[in-house]
Amino acid sequence: MKINGLILFFATWCISSVSSYAQDDKEAIKAVITRETSAFFNVDYKTWSDTWLKSPYTYWSYSDASGTSYVEGWENLEKTYSEYFNSARPSKANIRNEWKEIRVYGNGAYVYFIQKVYDDIDRDETSQMRILEKIDGKWKVVCVGAIARNTN
Repeated sequence: MKINGLILFFATWCISSVSSYAQDDKEAIKAVITRETSAFFNVDYKTWSDTWLKSPYTYWSYSDASGTSYVEGWENLEKTYSEYFNSARPSKANIRNEWKEIRVYGNGAYVYFIQKVYDDIDRDETSQMRILEKIDGKWKVVCVGAIARNTN
């Protein structure tokens, strides 16, 4: 009986530890996404840049009523936003994310959420997706996809 009890205790401990790690990863992932978005709106290049994985397969895309745009690779993404980070003014936006799905696959994660931005600029509600990779224990954004809700 002692061996069965010990096995049951060990199995329960392992399961709770794995579950705890998964929850810790999910909270860390939410924090990275929140930091990336906040840094962008607050025109904080250093923080924004720190949240991204700087790789040739980094990808960003956005689509709204005015059109669709995408950027491939970190170097191109950095060039695309250099003007923004040099000339934009910080926003006082209140950003709310409604987390729909966070799936962690080892050192990779898929996240789907609805983002609502409240500020003095007319902004659309967006459906967003992120793919992240865990490098040296830190989650980094690899891919952003955002599509604005059609309000027509």
